Amino acid sequence: MAIGLAQWLGPLLLVSLWGLSAPALLLRRLGEHMQRLQENSGLHLRLGPGTATLPRAGWLEQPLDPFNASDGRSFLQRYWVNDQHRAGQEGPVFLHLGGEGSLGPGSVMAGHPAALAPAFGALVISLEHRFYGLSVPPGGLGMAQLRYLSSRHALADVVSARLALSRLFNVSSISPWICFGGSYAGSLAAWTRLKVLGPLRWAGEGTKCGVQSRGAVQYDGQAGVPLSVRQLCGLLAGGGNRSHPAPYGGLRRAVQIVMHSLGQRCVSHSRAETVTQLRATEPQVSGLGDRQWLYQTCTELGFYVTCKGPGCPFSQLPALPSQLDLCEQVFGLSASSVAQAVAQTNAYYGGQSPGATQVLFVNGDTDPWHVLSVTQTLGPSEPALLIPSASHCLDMAPERPSDSPSLRLGRQSIFQQLQTWLRQAKQSQLQRGV
Repeated sequence: MAIGLAQWLGPLLLVSLWGLSAPALLLRRLGEHMQRLQENSGLHLRLGPGTATLPRAGWLEQPLDPFNASDGRSFLQRYWVNDQHRAGQEGPVFLHLGGEGSLGPGSVMAGHPAALAPAFGALVISLEHRFYGLSVPPGGLGMAQLRYLSSRHALADVVSARLALSRLFNVSSISPWICFGGSYAGSLAAWTRLKVLGPLRWAGEGTKCGVQSRGAVQYDGQAGVPLSVRQLCGLLAGGGNRSHPAPYGGLRRAVQIVMHSLGQRCVSHSRAETVTQLRATEPQVSGLGDRQWLYQTCTELGFYVTCKGPGCPFSQLPALPSQLDLCEQVFGLSASSVAQAVAQTNAYYGGQSPGATQVLFVNGDTDPWHVLSVTQTLGPSEPALLIPSASHCLDMAPERPSDSPSLRLGRQSIFQQLQTWLRQAKQSQLQRGV
């Protein structure tokens, strides 16, 4: 699970066609579609006769600017709770952090945190990220408002949410809190442990994934992915016909399959249309948060996918300047300001040597984003786990009978690490006489 490092201004291997242009926006929708499908599938398996109904959304009033006590503005942040397996007031709390998208009841009922809860008697809570889903502050998405969207603001929300939720659900002051996160939220999980210290008892578990690369690779083998890598390669190798010879014909067919899975007939390739969409300051009903995510990449994260050089197997179009131009066109932010923001983020969080303790970094070696994470153990309290043949955030997806032996072994390693940390926390409490 990993650090969402900001050393992202260099080239990566796998690309969407024009970065955050129409194809990349389409892939964001693919990711959202797969998340919903996996959550719903997991819920269907868990909700049988006599099973409790789905949890209802809760709302916390959070300060818009947590770093300015004189600013009285606030917004409502959505959360979900699953207390079906809670063993008592002193049991652990599994906090599933939201990232650059919306959260639903499946965030606490399906997936790895929910699957681990019965063994540990844990209370499972998920917290939607500010400015995403339905946790969008009033006032629109103009630049003056987006200044309150950053990872640091998100970490401040975690602090205040922990205190509020502890009161609401009568959580003991000695209960350990375990943060889970996938993709950008995997970074937040690790950064929570790094930056949110003091009276809190945190252990971070984050899966480093990222924004969109070519979907068949990023989500290979996951439930809901329209095409696996093997299927895509098969289409490219033999999917042509007289009108559209391979590999173009195969690529054309692959696009049709993906579009059909999303219920769409066509996709725009207009850069101007994409820029117009990203400039819109009204929150989108879909909750995908394209404008918000672009803002975060421009102001602190980077996360730009490029492909250049003679060995690039794809189009040369997604060069870094074309992606940085979006920051200029949409927000008026120069390439130099983006580079400076990325450098500041690396300096603040420690880059690939964050120095956080009790953080487990989990990645899949099929996920193209694992190169940005911590993939080798940094020390006894900073273990890393690289799961063979696992794709983007696959370890956090609901368990399936078709899961590979390496994925099952990886989840077992995660379980054992959590077991060790929670046992150490209990022993520490006993030694202190708590």
